[in-house]
Amino acid sequence: MALELDRSPKPSTIVFLAAVLCAASMWFYVQRVLIPYEIKDAAAHQRPRGNLSDLYPRWLGARELFLHRRNPYSDDITKEIQQGYYGRALDPARPNDPKDEQRFAYPVYVVFFLAPFIHLPFPIVRVVFQWLLAALTAASVCLWLRALSWRLRPYEIAAFIALTLGSFPAVQGIKLGQLSLLVAALLAAAAACLTSGLLFYAGILLACATIKPQLTWPLAVWLLVWTIREWKSRRKLVLGFALTLALLLAGAQIILPGWWVLFASGMREYHRYTQNQSVLEVLLPGALTGKIVAVVAVVACALTLAQARLTTAGKDQFDRAAALVMALTILVVPMCAPYNQVCLAPAVMVLVRDRSFFVSRSRGLRFAYVAGACALFWPWIASLGADFAYLFGFEKLALRGWWWPGMATFVFPVLVFVLMFLDVRAFRLGSLSTPQEKSAE
Repeated sequence: MALELDRSPKPSTIVFLAAVLCAASMWFYVQRVLIPYEIKDAAAHQRPRGNLSDLYPRWLGARELFLHRRNPYSDDITKEIQQGYYGRALDPARPNDPKDEQRFAYPVYVVFFLAPFIHLPFPIVRVVFQWLLAALTAASVCLWLRALSWRLRPYEIAAFIALTLGSFPAVQGIKLGQLSLLVAALLAAAAACLTSGLLFYAGILLACATIKPQLTWPLAVWLLVWTIREWKSRRKLVLGFALTLALLLAGAQIILPGWWVLFASGMREYHRYTQNQSVLEVLLPGALTGKIVAVVAVVACALTLAQARLTTAGKDQFDRAAALVMALTILVVPMCAPYNQVCLAPAVMVLVRDRSFFVSRSRGLRFAYVAGACALFWPWIASLGADFAYLFGFEKLALRGWWWPGMATFVFPVLVFVLMFLDVRAFRLGSLSTPQEKSAE
């Protein structure tokens, strides 16, 4: 008798296809719903639109500095940046013009990373960087899994990569050419090096990530504290970091003497015209309230992580500590752009890995975990809804719903931080066991 073959789809196939569907829905939403809405809204309010690439100010500043020895922080360069970014220089007399002046608001040593691209036309550079950032973002998933010592099946890794590349922060970052994605990949590589015992190389990567200081310094400070506790065995991390940062700073001083004064002035101007706020300042009533809660969060984390400095890289407590610091960074830094939330990847991975702890505890803890899961998946659910409305002929409805996927943008980092904090506390107090955490379920 011939054996009948089971043609039903395997769970692994369903999981992977669901992840691909979510990713595809987000990219379709951004391309066919969000961008058309922004174009229509800009036309209605007479707001200028140029290339709108966050890479352009850095690329133009690097090109002008290397090729023509011009100061990238100068007002003349700023106007040239605006002509490319917005299509024309901003006019303060026009009330609807954007407030973001798009100055060169980075440490000048970022130009060393862009130097290979200064002789290419920007349209080519933009495409190359988009693919490069996508590749680095995909690689960062594998690097964080390595840093967390979490073994997964190939289809689970592929699903993680698809969901990461299809998350709104990653899509936004790739479309804009945002260097936050490069920094996130450098931090992931540094964490993987720490787990592998390559402390000197981890320090090098961590120093390179300081092109975005606000995203890097919280983790760098915590790792410094961790290093001091066992200086003899961990000092290579600080040596790699200090040597690389010294070379970057020296090179910056040679190519643009006194750059740090210009950078400090540029940062003051940046905060003046963007009026950037942290996630907490956006959510809570009054900027002072947000700052107070941020201080409380930092102190609480410092006290909770005090014991983690005793552990070695690659151990459970160290992994959780690093993920908590990354979550704290997104919560308290005075920047709430969604693309920065790619740095929440390690915390999300830890929370997925530790899901059995949350679902087996009190009703309140289960509710918080479910709320976090809803906030995580809501953008894909909303993008699918907008996409279906668009595909079935309800284009106006889809455009009116352009804001649906962003409804959880500011709530999600708070939930991730709270859950990650509870996770670290539970592990520290011995409430969380780990026999099956490192293997795929």
